[in-house]
Amino acid sequence: MIARNLRRAAIISMVPAALMLTMPGASAAGLGSLTVVSGPSPFAGCTLGVAPGATNFLNAEVEPWVAVNPANTENVIGAWQQDRWSDGGAHGLVVGYTTNGGRTWSETAQPFSACAPGGPSRYDRASDPWVSIGPDGTAYSVAISFQGVGPDNAVLASTSADGGATWTAPKALIEDLVTTQYFNDKESVTADPVIAGTAYAVWDRLTSPVGNPKADAHAFAYTGPTWFSKTTNGGKSWSTAKVIVPTANEQQTIGNQIVVDPRTGTLYDFFDLILGSGPNGTDQLHGYNVAYSKSTDGGATWTAPQVVAKLASVGVTDPSTGTAVRTGDIIPEPAIDPATGQLYVVWQDSRFNGGHYDEVAISTSSDGGGTWSAPVRANSPHGVPAFNPSVQVSGSSVGITYADFRSLTPGNTSTLPTDYWFTSSPVGPLAITGETHMYDTYDMMTAPIAEGYFVGDYQGLAALGSGFASLSVRTNSGNLANRTDAVFRAITP
Repeated sequence: MIARNLRRAAIISMVPAALMLTMPGASAAGLGSLTVVSGPSPFAGCTLGVAPGATNFLNAEVEPWVAVNPANTENVIGAWQQDRWSDGGAHGLVVGYTTNGGRTWSETAQPFSACAPGGPSRYDRASDPWVSIGPDGTAYSVAISFQGVGPDNAVLASTSADGGATWTAPKALIEDLVTTQYFNDKESVTADPVIAGTAYAVWDRLTSPVGNPKADAHAFAYTGPTWFSKTTNGGKSWSTAKVIVPTANEQQTIGNQIVVDPRTGTLYDFFDLILGSGPNGTDQLHGYNVAYSKSTDGGATWTAPQVVAKLASVGVTDPSTGTAVRTGDIIPEPAIDPATGQLYVVWQDSRFNGGHYDEVAISTSSDGGGTWSAPVRANSPHGVPAFNPSVQVSGSSVGITYADFRSLTPGNTSTLPTDYWFTSSPVGPLAITGETHMYDTYDMMTAPIAEGYFVGDYQGLAALGSGFASLSVRTNSGNLANRTDAVFRAITP
């Protein structure tokens, strides 16, 4: 897919550094019951989206996100890709929802692809699920919808007023039709935590010359600015999409996510700023950078990007075989403390081991992004990759989830044992202690294959009371008819 290829075009600059290591202590979090949220695919009969050489992994769920209803914390909504394709996207997106705090779940297809009831006939695939819930209980969801064969693609938005059971016909925030020059990617939506009916969507729009046959010789010419749209009427309409982070040639953003300071209304958009051209200074090095831009007027104007830290990911592979594992290697994940406005961001980084493999880095700012703490390791070090971190603030705790390969024994090339973990720090200065095993070890080799073994570029974590709600995907080890499932667990630090 154009999005994945272009985002890799930037020059990676590694900056190993010896930084403070954070070691887990003996304390452990409390875990609620583990519940399988996903069921058999509602798209099993769909034959759309086929492309030459592509494989569809029926019943495979990947890339979950989760939100808790602030008006009723018993209502939790998660979304994921359903029936992943090997070359991008899925048959469609599915929502799981609960009204009793996660004890039981129902699910429904979202109207983001032609495989789903009420979905747009133009788009036979969908990807990048995201959901956020406002203070009045309105749930907002967005998706990338596109064609398996053909250039048409869009960012679509839908809402639910009944806890996730039903979803409105989708609204197009942007559509690019006919030409292969544009691809919209990695969208997210954030409901304003204070202003009912208001939500903010962001994404990157990759622009390349490939739509012009005379430009083939300039394959590395591309750009990918951040785009923004806003609703103030509960998703009935959205503002005309606009660029909020412009990028020059051979520069782009990816992984845009907004967090909102409920005390001031300030919006912070975090992203990976990829610089393949321009000045090579101390603040903006070529390659990947954890960065943010902020708005103090509801998204009308935005600051220039500010770099938090270098993002020194080297990607993830099976330590025994070298086989690729596709992860959120270049996607930072932010969070904000609603009580104080303190910011946190996690990402995959190899700086703690001399650039050999990815681990989890975290940095924090207590002055609105003016200054940031030196990145420290958030995972327990075991000499193997740690990946797909998520972060949230709830009550007095900063919670972090991630996966790693610590259970892999030397010489094992027949399976890839994978573990999922929770760790935390008190709010304020980082002091990461303790870790909790979220569920039994699973075999990553059972995962769908999409540029490597793939359970998602991200996993879901949300604040739930004074604890957390986790929605993640794990494999059903060895079961090729039902490779993965989305699972829910409540966490008490």
